[in-house]
Amino acid sequence: MQTSANDGALAQDGAGAANRGALVIVTILFFMWGLLTALNDVLIPHLKAVYTLTYLQAMLVQFCFFGAYFVVSLPAGALIRKIGYQNGAVTGLLIAAAGCALFYPASQGGYGLFLFAFFVLASGITILQVAANPYVTVLGDARTASSRLTLTQAFNSLGTTVAPALGGLLILSAGALAADQLALLPAAEQAAYRAREAASVQGPYLALAAALAVLALLFAAARLPKITHAAARADAGDNGGATAQRHLVLGAVAIFLYVGGEVSIGSFLINFLGEQNIAALPPAAAAHYVSLYWGGAMVGRFIGFAVMRYVSPGKALAVNSLGAIALVLCAIFGDGALAMWAILAVGLCNSIMFPTIFSMALHGLGKHTGQGSGILCMAIVGGALVPFAQGLMADTVGLQWSFAVPALCYTFILFYGIKYATLHRTPTA
Repeated sequence: MQTSANDGALAQDGAGAANRGALVIVTILFFMWGLLTALNDVLIPHLKAVYTLTYLQAMLVQFCFFGAYFVVSLPAGALIRKIGYQNGAVTGLLIAAAGCALFYPASQGGYGLFLFAFFVLASGITILQVAANPYVTVLGDARTASSRLTLTQAFNSLGTTVAPALGGLLILSAGALAADQLALLPAAEQAAYRAREAASVQGPYLALAAALAVLALLFAAARLPKITHAAARADAGDNGGATAQRHLVLGAVAIFLYVGGEVSIGSFLINFLGEQNIAALPPAAAAHYVSLYWGGAMVGRFIGFAVMRYVSPGKALAVNSLGAIALVLCAIFGDGALAMWAILAVGLCNSIMFPTIFSMALHGLGKHTGQGSGILCMAIVGGALVPFAQGLMADTVGLQWSFAVPALCYTFILFYGIKYATLHRTPTA
């Protein structure tokens, strides 16, 4: 049986129970890439200490990781059109597994090899993103696409919540030396210390490589509904392609800035919580608080799954972005517990932003939905560039003031939510 979905853009075989089963399987993928992405927040301060990097140099991790989204998204879209959503997800899992396995030789070869491993890992995750996000939007009623994508993103947030605490336990050493302490050691002892700290990533990432490979095999064997492109309605975004739709273009900018802001805050949290006027926490202890940042997003997404069945996505987006701006400003101008808990609470405001922007931007695109999804996934490159900008600002004016960068990102998202507060009532923007 074939039924149309997502304004006629896609068609699918099977419904009901088959869709629910498919949603469960895809949700596992969301969890895994959340786990892998948030581990960067632990590795950035770890590699910064091991290789004595500036903030700007340390942000090369996010530059290489999220830069993969820009490089790989369009080829990934073409690949998925050729081999299908399910095979595309399997391919993404295998590439991500290879990226995790590369952390073993990288730990013996230097920072440059780590950056290459991050790029390969993120390339696999990019293919998963391009396949899974539009897949979720068509597994049910188009009117509840935002709600459904928010639910799967909640399990993505479960992965990002677990990752910092797990990474802090397995990778960060409670007895790690500060830069000034390390400088006092003889050169041979410094080299041995750096080699030992770099090698701490080997076990965790080899285990992740094995888990991803097993998941690829299970996903390949699963029986999922077939999603194919169907003929679009004449009014479904035919005039000029996806880029002619202003709500998509502005949505891509919003995705760029949202991912950039969210990733940038997470990247600097351990260092921020280590500041003497904030909490003076050592890295291993601060990593547990980073889990609260991502945990807030998880809780908010479960709440949003229910609330957004009744509240306009644009209005919900505007309210959350306004809250994020206020909290970041508290972190910039405050100190101690106020600044610490304010920046951690931004995670709760982040909760519904990505799935809401994504589904709003794809609204009414018809046969151009696949193209639009590729454009939005390319915009995830904001996670590479915005942290870079904050790193430069942290090196020049100080870490606390550098949080003005994500505050500006949320300001545009506030504008997008207000502008398209009634988008769900119309077939196109």
